[in-house]
Amino acid sequence: MNILVLNAGSSSLKFQIIRTDLEMIEKAQDEMLAKGLIERIGSQALISFQVVGKPQFKNAVPIRDHRDALNYALAWITNPETDIPGIKNTTDINAIGHRVVHGGEDFTTSIRIDQTVIKSIEDNIDLAPLHNPPNLKGIYAARDIFGANTPQVAVFDTAFHSTMPEVSFLYGIPYQLYRRFKIRKYGFHGTSHRYIGYRYRILEGIPRDKVNIITLHLGNGASACAIKAGHSIDTSMGMSPLDGLMMGTRSGDLDPQVVEFIAHKENSTLSEVIQLLNKRSGMLGISGLTHDMRDLESEWNEYKDRRAKLAIDMFCGKIKKYVGGYMAEMGGVDAICFSAGIGENSSLTRKLSLEGLEFLGIKIDDKKNKEIIGGKEGVISAKDSKIKVYVIPTNEELILARDTCRVVLNAPLP
Repeated sequence: MNILVLNAGSSSLKFQIIRTDLEMIEKAQDEMLAKGLIERIGSQALISFQVVGKPQFKNAVPIRDHRDALNYALAWITNPETDIPGIKNTTDINAIGHRVVHGGEDFTTSIRIDQTVIKSIEDNIDLAPLHNPPNLKGIYAARDIFGANTPQVAVFDTAFHSTMPEVSFLYGIPYQLYRRFKIRKYGFHGTSHRYIGYRYRILEGIPRDKVNIITLHLGNGASACAIKAGHSIDTSMGMSPLDGLMMGTRSGDLDPQVVEFIAHKENSTLSEVIQLLNKRSGMLGISGLTHDMRDLESEWNEYKDRRAKLAIDMFCGKIKKYVGGYMAEMGGVDAICFSAGIGENSSLTRKLSLEGLEFLGIKIDDKKNKEIIGGKEGVISAKDSKIKVYVIPTNEELILARDTCRVVLNAPLP
């Protein structure tokens, strides 16, 4: 089965074509055939496509909307010169899997898309006003182009965290506000945390109910997750992705009173303050330079920029607090797993995030830590560390493709 995996952002469209079926999933033999990214939709778009094992195709063309973007991608996918194995025309694409950020309490698992599902995703726009609308654009575009005969499946970022107990997902506000408006923690990056948990148990050769780990998805957006007996029991992001760890441009945890204080002092609207906390805070706000960890490390190493180092220390310090807190909440863990852009590539971040936790049985092997970067997978903890520390490159697209396959074939979801 050839699955087209789509991730539609506000001005971008990412895709992968993954060949899989139930037997391939069981044997972990899924095959990624091609991938692509279209950025700056609505203007002169930047194109970056690639068939696995072949040179990258790059271009810059005007693209008006997500429908045009998908049409452009499909024209490349089905071009005979592209030569994707087994893909000659759009009928060779058997199903489409969509990343949808927020399913609220309506969706606790992946589901085949119909008009009722679309209506529910639309109803949850209030919970994810920056994410669900572009996700829906991808769904609308695929529906218009492929028609009703090609099955489409929604895979929700929030679904993995639906196993959190009330004690984890409720806020300390009047309970009726939760009952009336569903104000609660939902969590995000669920497909990534789920993949890391899956990959960890494969590496360890253990069943799902023996997975007791902390997963750290560290990129421009960052979140921590406590996984006990294979299920998410707590996560750092809240009702929105703004909560939790300090991130590239997001503030993370914040005294709510600060919002009113900034609005009063800066004569700003509530929306303007929220925009500041989402787009101009975090490592960018602290450093005054950049949100990119690579650049911050370079500024510190080359110029000893104090605020660059401060941003790094604050980012890592918040991770350390969540690791310690989740270890207490879970009564101990077997492993800590780093993933995503920063987690996979910044040995400094990994070192600083766990430094000082030796009393909890966590020890990093500096040599291994420096070696495992650039998409490598492996253990970076010392031999005498009581808790293993892994680097596991994430693969959210694989989760989307597998769930799409299972839903279409009416197979049980994990």
